[in-house]
Amino acid sequence: MPRPDQGSATYRAVLALPHARRLFLAAMLGRLCYGLMGLPLLLALRADAGSYALAGTATGLAGLVTALLGPVRARLVERHRAALPVLAVVYAALLGALALACAVRLAPVLTACLAVLAGVFPPPVGPLMRTLWGRLVADEGQLQCALSLDTAAESTVFALGPVLGGYLVVAIGAPAALAVVAAVVLVGFGLLTQALRGAELTIVVKRGERRRNPLRGTGIGSAAVLVLGAAAGLSMVEVGVVAAWGTVVAGVLAMLFSVGGVLGGLLYGRRRWRGALQYRPLVLGAAGAAGYLLPALLHAPALAGAALLLAGACCDVLLVTAYQLVDARVPEGSRTEAGAWINTAYNLGAAFGAAVGGVVVDRVGPFAVYPVTAGLLVVCLALSGVAVTRRRVVALIQ
Repeated sequence: MPRPDQGSATYRAVLALPHARRLFLAAMLGRLCYGLMGLPLLLALRADAGSYALAGTATGLAGLVTALLGPVRARLVERHRAALPVLAVVYAALLGALALACAVRLAPVLTACLAVLAGVFPPPVGPLMRTLWGRLVADEGQLQCALSLDTAAESTVFALGPVLGGYLVVAIGAPAALAVVAAVVLVGFGLLTQALRGAELTIVVKRGERRRNPLRGTGIGSAAVLVLGAAAGLSMVEVGVVAAWGTVVAGVLAMLFSVGGVLGGLLYGRRRWRGALQYRPLVLGAAGAAGYLLPALLHAPALAGAALLLAGACCDVLLVTAYQLVDARVPEGSRTEAGAWINTAYNLGAAFGAAVGGVVVDRVGPFAVYPVTAGLLVVCLALSGVAVTRRRVVALIQ
Protein backbone atom coordinates (compact mmCIF):
# COMPACT_ATOMS: atom_id res chain seq x y z
CA MET A 1 0.00 0.00 0.00
CA PRO A 2 1.58 3.33 -0.98
CA ARG A 3 2.12 5.80 1.80
CA PRO A 4 1.77 9.58 1.70
CA ASP A 5 4.92 11.58 2.05
CA GLN A 6 3.93 13.27 5.29
CA GLY A 7 2.63 12.07 8.61
CA SER A 8 2.67 13.08 12.25
CA ALA A 9 5.13 10.82 14.10
CA THR A 10 3.80 11.02 17.65
CA TYR A 11 2.21 8.32 19.77
CA ARG A 12 -1.05 10.25 19.95
CA ALA A 13 -1.14 10.66 16.18
CA VAL A 14 -0.40 6.96 15.65
CA LEU A 15 -3.25 5.89 17.92
CA ALA A 16 -5.54 8.41 16.17
CA LEU A 17 -5.08 6.65 12.82
CA PRO A 18 -8.26 5.02 11.49
CA HIS A 19 -8.91 1.67 13.25
CA ALA A 20 -5.53 1.83 15.04
CA ARG A 21 -6.78 2.15 18.62
CA ARG A 22 -9.26 -0.71 18.30
CA LEU A 23 -6.73 -3.04 16.69
CA PHE A 24 -4.02 -2.11 19.20
CA LEU A 25 -6.19 -2.70 22.27
CA ALA A 26 -7.50 -6.01 20.90
CA ALA A 27 -3.95 -7.13 20.14
CA MET A 28 -2.86 -6.20 23.68
CA LEU A 29 -5.64 -8.34 25.14
CA GLY A 30 -4.60 -11.18 22.85
CA ARG A 31 -1.00 -10.84 24.03
CA LEU A 32 -2.10 -10.81 27.65
CA CYS A 33 -2.98 -14.51 27.51
CA TYR A 34 0.67 -15.34 26.71
CA GLY A 35 1.91 -13.20 29.59
CA LEU A 36 -0.56 -14.78 32.01
CA MET A 37 0.00 -18.38 31.05
CA GLY A 38 3.46 -19.28 32.40
CA LEU A 39 2.75 -19.82 36.10
CA PRO A 40 -0.78 -21.30 35.77
CA LEU A 41 0.46 -23.80 33.18
CA LEU A 42 3.49 -24.86 35.18
CA LEU A 43 1.63 -25.13 38.49
CA ALA A 44 -1.40 -26.88 37.00
CA LEU A 45 0.88 -29.52 35.50
CA ARG A 46 2.78 -29.74 38.77
CA ALA A 47 -0.44 -30.28 40.75
CA ASP A 48 -1.50 -33.05 38.36
CA ALA A 49 1.86 -34.82 38.07
CA GLY A 50 3.24 -34.13 41.54
CA SER A 51 6.59 -33.38 39.94
CA TYR A 52 8.25 -30.13 38.93
CA ALA A 53 10.55 -32.12 36.65
CA LEU A 54 7.68 -33.41 34.50
CA ALA A 55 5.82 -30.09 34.66
CA GLY A 56 8.94 -28.15 33.67
CA THR A 57 9.73 -30.55 30.84
CA ALA A 58 6.21 -30.34 29.44
CA THR A 59 6.17 -26.55 29.73
CA GLY A 60 9.58 -26.30 28.05
CA LEU A 61 8.54 -28.59 25.20
CA ALA A 62 5.34 -26.59 24.70
CA GLY A 63 7.38 -23.39 24.51
CA LEU A 64 9.82 -24.95 22.06
CA VAL A 65 7.02 -26.15 19.79
CA THR A 66 5.40 -22.71 19.96
CA ALA A 67 8.66 -21.01 18.95
CA LEU A 68 9.59 -23.39 16.14
CA LEU A 69 6.15 -23.39 14.53
CA GLY A 70 5.63 -19.63 14.90
CA PRO A 71 6.61 -18.81 11.29
CA VAL A 72 4.33 -21.60 9.99
CA ARG A 73 1.33 -20.22 11.87
CA ALA A 74 2.18 -16.69 10.73
CA ARG A 75 2.33 -17.82 7.10
CA LEU A 76 -1.03 -19.55 7.53
CA VAL A 77 -2.69 -16.45 8.99
CA GLU A 78 -1.17 -14.26 6.29
CA ARG A 79 -2.53 -16.46 3.51
CA HIS A 80 -5.93 -17.51 4.85
CA ARG A 81 -8.38 -15.05 6.32
CA ALA A 82 -10.17 -17.58 8.54
CA ALA A 83 -6.99 -19.04 10.06
CA LEU A 84 -6.73 -16.55 12.95
CA PRO A 85 -10.10 -17.31 14.61
CA VAL A 86 -9.69 -21.04 13.93
CA LEU A 87 -6.29 -21.10 15.65
CA ALA A 88 -7.69 -19.09 18.57
CA VAL A 89 -10.66 -21.42 19.07
CA VAL A 90 -8.53 -24.57 18.88
CA TYR A 91 -5.93 -23.08 21.22
CA ALA A 92 -8.56 -22.01 23.76
CA ALA A 93 -10.25 -25.41 23.55
CA LEU A 94 -6.99 -27.22 24.25
CA LEU A 95 -6.20 -24.93 27.18
CA GLY A 96 -9.69 -25.52 28.55
CA ALA A 97 -9.29 -29.27 28.14
CA LEU A 98 -5.90 -29.09 29.84
CA ALA A 99 -7.38 -27.12 32.75
CA LEU A 100 -10.14 -29.72 33.17
CA ALA A 101 -7.67 -32.61 32.92
CA CYS A 102 -5.47 -31.08 35.62
CA ALA A 103 -8.46 -30.33 37.84
CA VAL A 104 -9.68 -33.96 37.79
CA ARG A 105 -6.14 -35.32 38.01
CA LEU A 106 -5.97 -37.34 34.81
CA ALA A 107 -2.84 -39.25 33.86
CA PRO A 108 0.20 -36.89 33.93
CA VAL A 109 1.37 -38.15 30.54
CA LEU A 110 -1.98 -37.14 29.03
CA THR A 111 -1.87 -33.64 30.47
CA ALA A 112 1.75 -33.22 29.36
CA CYS A 113 0.78 -34.24 25.82
CA LEU A 114 -2.13 -31.78 25.87
CA ALA A 115 0.24 -29.00 26.93
CA VAL A 116 2.66 -29.76 24.09
CA LEU A 117 -0.21 -30.05 21.59
CA ALA A 118 -1.53 -26.65 22.70
CA GLY A 119 1.89 -25.22 21.83
CA VAL A 120 1.15 -25.93 18.16
CA PHE A 121 -1.76 -23.47 17.91
CA PRO A 122 -1.07 -20.07 19.59
CA PRO A 123 -2.17 -17.35 17.11
CA PRO A 124 0.65 -15.02 15.97
CA VAL A 125 -0.75 -11.79 17.37
CA GLY A 126 2.56 -9.89 17.64
CA PRO A 127 3.82 -10.48 14.06
CA LEU A 128 0.33 -9.85 12.68
CA MET A 129 -0.10 -6.55 14.53
CA ARG A 130 3.28 -5.30 13.38
CA THR A 131 2.37 -6.11 9.78
CA LEU A 132 -0.88 -4.21 10.23
CA TRP A 133 0.97 -1.16 11.54
CA GLY A 134 2.80 -1.11 8.22
CA ARG A 135 -0.57 -0.85 6.48
CA LEU A 136 -2.02 1.77 8.81
CA VAL A 137 0.76 4.36 9.02
CA ALA A 138 1.41 7.24 6.65
CA ASP A 139 5.21 7.25 6.46
CA GLU A 140 8.41 5.75 7.86
CA GLY A 141 8.45 8.14 10.81
CA GLN A 142 5.01 6.99 11.88
CA LEU A 143 6.03 3.36 11.37
CA GLN A 144 9.01 3.78 13.72
CA CYS A 145 6.75 5.42 16.28
CA ALA A 146 4.07 2.74 15.94
CA LEU A 147 6.50 -0.17 16.21
CA SER A 148 8.18 1.41 19.23
CA LEU A 149 4.82 1.88 20.96
CA ASP A 150 3.82 -1.67 20.09
CA THR A 151 7.07 -3.16 21.40
CA ALA A 152 6.95 -1.13 24.62
CA ALA A 153 3.35 -2.17 25.23
CA GLU A 154 4.22 -5.81 24.55
CA SER A 155 7.13 -5.63 27.00
CA THR A 156 4.82 -4.17 29.62
CA VAL A 157 2.25 -6.93 29.10
CA PHE A 158 4.88 -9.65 29.42
CA ALA A 159 6.31 -8.00 32.54
CA LEU A 160 2.93 -7.69 34.28
CA GLY A 161 1.47 -10.95 33.01
CA PRO A 162 3.37 -13.29 35.36
CA VAL A 163 2.38 -11.13 38.34
CA LEU A 164 -1.30 -11.28 37.39
CA GLY A 165 -0.99 -14.99 36.65
CA GLY A 166 0.47 -15.56 40.11
CA TYR A 167 -2.41 -13.70 41.74
CA LEU A 168 -4.91 -15.80 39.79
CA VAL A 169 -3.25 -19.01 40.95
CA VAL A 170 -3.39 -17.87 44.58
CA ALA A 171 -7.02 -16.70 44.28
CA ILE A 172 -8.65 -19.56 42.36
CA GLY A 173 -6.04 -22.29 41.87
CA ALA A 174 -3.85 -23.18 38.92
CA PRO A 175 -6.37 -25.19 36.81
CA ALA A 176 -9.02 -22.48 37.14
CA ALA A 177 -6.42 -19.81 36.30
CA LEU A 178 -5.58 -21.77 33.16
CA ALA A 179 -9.29 -21.77 32.26
CA VAL A 180 -9.28 -17.97 32.68
CA VAL A 181 -6.38 -17.80 30.23
CA ALA A 182 -8.45 -19.81 27.72
CA ALA A 183 -11.28 -17.30 28.14
CA VAL A 184 -8.88 -14.39 27.56
CA VAL A 185 -7.78 -16.09 24.34
CA LEU A 186 -11.36 -16.27 23.07
CA VAL A 187 -12.22 -12.69 24.03
CA GLY A 188 -8.95 -11.15 22.84
CA PHE A 189 -8.78 -12.84 19.48
CA GLY A 190 -12.53 -12.50 18.97
CA LEU A 191 -12.16 -8.72 19.33
CA LEU A 192 -9.10 -8.73 17.08
CA THR A 193 -10.95 -10.68 14.38
CA GLN A 194 -13.84 -8.21 14.52
CA ALA A 195 -11.44 -5.26 14.36
CA LEU A 196 -9.74 -6.76 11.31
CA ARG A 197 -13.06 -7.18 9.55
CA GLY A 198 -14.05 -3.60 10.30
CA ALA A 199 -10.72 -2.23 9.10
CA GLU A 200 -10.59 -4.53 6.04
CA LEU A 201 -6.86 -4.98 6.60
CA THR A 202 -6.54 -8.76 6.48
CA ILE A 203 -3.49 -9.51 4.36
CA VAL A 204 -3.91 -12.42 1.98
CA VAL A 205 -1.47 -13.46 -0.71
CA LYS A 206 -2.93 -13.92 -4.16
CA ARG A 207 -3.40 -17.47 -5.32
CA GLY A 208 -0.68 -18.71 -7.59
CA GLU A 209 1.86 -16.27 -6.19
CA ARG A 210 5.09 -18.03 -5.35
CA ARG A 211 6.04 -18.00 -1.68
CA ARG A 212 9.39 -16.43 -0.92
CA ASN A 213 11.63 -17.24 1.98
CA PRO A 214 11.61 -13.97 3.99
CA LEU A 215 15.09 -14.72 5.38
CA ARG A 216 16.72 -15.08 1.99
CA GLY A 217 18.12 -12.00 0.30
CA THR A 218 16.47 -9.54 2.69
CA GLY A 219 19.05 -9.11 5.45
CA ILE A 220 16.51 -10.19 8.09
CA GLY A 221 18.63 -13.19 9.03
CA SER A 222 21.50 -10.99 10.26
CA ALA A 223 19.12 -9.04 12.50
CA ALA A 224 17.65 -12.31 13.79
CA VAL A 225 21.15 -13.47 14.80
CA LEU A 226 21.58 -10.37 16.96
CA VAL A 227 18.13 -10.80 18.48
CA LEU A 228 19.01 -14.40 19.34
CA GLY A 229 22.23 -13.24 20.99
CA ALA A 230 20.48 -10.51 23.00
CA ALA A 231 17.86 -12.95 24.32
CA ALA A 232 20.49 -15.56 25.15
CA GLY A 233 22.53 -12.94 26.99
CA LEU A 234 19.56 -11.92 29.13
CA SER A 235 18.78 -15.52 30.08
CA MET A 236 22.40 -16.24 31.00
CA VAL A 237 22.64 -13.15 33.17
CA GLU A 238 19.34 -13.94 34.91
CA VAL A 239 20.69 -17.38 35.89
CA GLY A 240 23.91 -15.79 37.14
CA VAL A 241 22.06 -13.14 39.15
CA VAL A 242 19.87 -15.71 40.90
CA ALA A 243 22.92 -17.83 41.74
CA ALA A 244 24.92 -14.85 43.01
CA TRP A 245 22.39 -12.78 44.98
CA GLY A 246 19.17 -14.78 45.34
CA THR A 247 15.65 -14.47 44.01
CA VAL A 248 14.74 -11.10 45.56
CA VAL A 249 17.65 -9.25 43.98
CA ALA A 250 17.10 -11.19 40.75
CA GLY A 251 13.48 -10.03 40.65
CA VAL A 252 14.46 -6.39 41.08
CA LEU A 253 17.17 -6.62 38.40
CA ALA A 254 14.82 -8.38 35.98
CA MET A 255 12.38 -5.52 36.49
CA LEU A 256 15.14 -3.07 35.55
CA PHE A 257 15.58 -4.89 32.25
CA SER A 258 11.87 -4.46 31.52
CA VAL A 259 11.95 -0.80 32.56
CA GLY A 260 14.96 -0.18 30.34
CA GLY A 261 13.19 -1.85 27.44
CA VAL A 262 10.06 0.25 27.75
CA LEU A 263 11.95 3.54 28.21
CA GLY A 264 14.40 2.77 25.43
CA GLY A 265 11.68 1.78 23.01
CA LEU A 266 9.58 4.87 23.71
CA LEU A 267 12.59 7.18 23.41
CA TYR A 268 13.63 5.59 20.12
CA GLY A 269 10.17 5.99 18.65
CA ARG A 270 9.95 9.71 19.40
CA ARG A 271 13.09 10.79 17.55
CA ARG A 272 14.39 10.81 14.01
CA TRP A 273 17.70 8.98 13.89
CA ARG A 274 20.53 9.50 11.46
CA GLY A 275 22.38 6.66 9.80
CA ALA A 276 21.22 3.77 7.67
CA LEU A 277 18.67 1.45 9.25
CA GLN A 278 20.71 -1.63 8.35
CA TYR A 279 23.56 -0.57 10.68
CA ARG A 280 21.45 0.22 13.75
CA PRO A 281 21.21 -3.41 14.95
CA LEU A 282 25.02 -3.61 14.92
CA VAL A 283 25.33 -0.46 17.03
CA LEU A 284 22.74 -1.73 19.50
CA GLY A 285 24.41 -5.13 19.76
CA ALA A 286 27.78 -3.48 20.43
CA ALA A 287 26.26 -1.27 23.14
CA GLY A 288 24.69 -4.28 24.81
CA ALA A 289 27.98 -6.22 24.76
CA ALA A 290 29.83 -3.26 26.26
CA GLY A 291 27.24 -2.93 29.02
CA TYR A 292 27.75 -6.52 30.18
CA LEU A 293 31.46 -5.87 30.70
CA LEU A 294 30.78 -3.54 33.65
CA PRO A 295 29.60 -6.19 36.15
CA ALA A 296 32.28 -8.54 34.78
CA LEU A 297 34.93 -6.15 36.09
CA LEU A 298 33.28 -5.40 39.45
CA HIS A 299 30.80 -7.81 41.01
CA ALA A 300 28.15 -5.51 42.43
CA PRO A 301 24.34 -5.57 42.15
CA ALA A 302 24.29 -1.88 41.21
CA LEU A 303 26.49 -2.48 38.18
CA ALA A 304 24.48 -5.55 37.24
CA GLY A 305 21.36 -3.39 37.42
CA ALA A 306 22.94 -0.74 35.20
CA ALA A 307 23.95 -3.43 32.71
CA LEU A 308 20.43 -4.88 32.61
CA LEU A 309 18.87 -1.43 32.28
CA LEU A 310 21.10 -0.72 29.27
CA ALA A 311 20.59 -4.22 27.89
CA GLY A 312 16.81 -3.85 28.15
CA ALA A 313 16.89 -0.59 26.22
CA CYS A 314 19.19 -2.04 23.55
CA CYS A 315 17.13 -5.23 23.27
CA ASP A 316 13.76 -3.53 22.73
CA VAL A 317 15.19 -1.01 20.28
CA LEU A 318 16.95 -3.88 18.49
CA LEU A 319 13.58 -5.59 18.12
CA VAL A 320 12.03 -2.38 16.77
CA THR A 321 14.79 -1.97 14.17
CA ALA A 322 14.40 -5.62 13.17
CA TYR A 323 10.68 -5.06 12.62
CA GLN A 324 11.47 -1.92 10.62
CA LEU A 325 13.78 -3.97 8.41
CA VAL A 326 10.99 -6.50 7.90
CA ASP A 327 8.65 -3.77 6.67
CA ALA A 328 11.32 -2.19 4.47
CA ARG A 329 12.76 -5.32 2.84
CA VAL A 330 10.25 -8.15 2.93
CA PRO A 331 7.55 -8.18 0.22
CA GLU A 332 3.96 -7.80 1.36
CA GLY A 333 2.47 -11.22 1.92
CA SER A 334 5.54 -12.51 3.78
CA ARG A 335 6.00 -9.85 6.46
CA THR A 336 4.02 -11.60 9.18
CA GLU A 337 6.09 -14.74 8.65
CA ALA A 338 9.32 -12.69 8.72
CA GLY A 339 8.25 -11.01 11.96
CA ALA A 340 7.52 -14.43 13.43
CA TRP A 341 11.08 -15.50 12.59
CA ILE A 342 12.33 -12.58 14.72
CA ASN A 343 10.15 -13.82 17.60
CA THR A 344 11.40 -17.38 17.08
CA ALA A 345 15.00 -16.18 17.22
CA TYR A 346 14.28 -14.41 20.51
CA ASN A 347 12.57 -17.43 22.08
CA LEU A 348 15.24 -19.88 20.96
CA GLY A 349 17.94 -17.51 22.22
CA ALA A 350 16.25 -17.30 25.62
CA ALA A 351 16.08 -21.10 25.90
CA PHE A 352 19.69 -21.50 24.76
CA GLY A 353 20.92 -18.83 27.16
CA ALA A 354 19.19 -20.41 30.16
CA ALA A 355 20.82 -23.77 29.41
CA VAL A 356 24.30 -22.29 28.85
CA GLY A 357 23.96 -20.03 31.87
CA GLY A 358 23.28 -23.00 34.10
CA VAL A 359 26.38 -24.81 32.82
CA VAL A 360 28.57 -21.72 33.26
CA VAL A 361 27.33 -21.12 36.81
CA ASP A 362 27.90 -24.74 37.84
CA ARG A 363 31.36 -25.09 36.31
CA VAL A 364 32.90 -21.62 36.61
CA GLY A 365 30.74 -19.49 38.90
CA PRO A 366 27.88 -16.98 38.70
CA PHE A 367 29.98 -13.97 37.73
CA ALA A 368 31.45 -15.76 34.72
CA VAL A 369 28.16 -15.29 32.87
CA TYR A 370 28.95 -11.62 32.17
CA PRO A 371 32.13 -12.09 30.08
CA VAL A 372 30.56 -15.14 28.43
CA THR A 373 27.50 -13.06 27.53
CA ALA A 374 29.66 -10.24 26.16
CA GLY A 375 31.67 -12.77 24.15
CA LEU A 376 28.52 -14.33 22.72
CA LEU A 377 27.25 -10.93 21.62
CA VAL A 378 30.59 -10.17 19.98
CA VAL A 379 30.34 -13.43 18.01
CA CYS A 380 26.80 -12.55 16.93
CA LEU A 381 27.99 -9.07 15.98
CA ALA A 382 30.76 -10.55 13.84
CA LEU A 383 28.36 -12.90 12.04
CA SER A 384 25.81 -10.17 11.48
CA GLY A 385 28.46 -7.66 10.41
CA VAL A 386 29.83 -10.06 7.80
CA ALA A 387 26.32 -10.60 6.42
CA VAL A 388 25.57 -6.85 6.28
CA THR A 389 28.93 -6.13 4.60
CA ARG A 390 28.40 -8.88 2.07
CA ARG A 391 24.94 -7.58 1.24
CA ARG A 392 26.34 -4.07 0.83
CA VAL A 393 29.12 -5.25 -1.49
CA VAL A 394 26.67 -7.24 -3.62
CA ALA A 395 24.40 -4.20 -3.90
CA LEU A 396 27.33 -2.01 -5.02
CA ILE A 397 28.42 -4.55 -7.64
CA GLN A 398 24.91 -4.86 -9.03
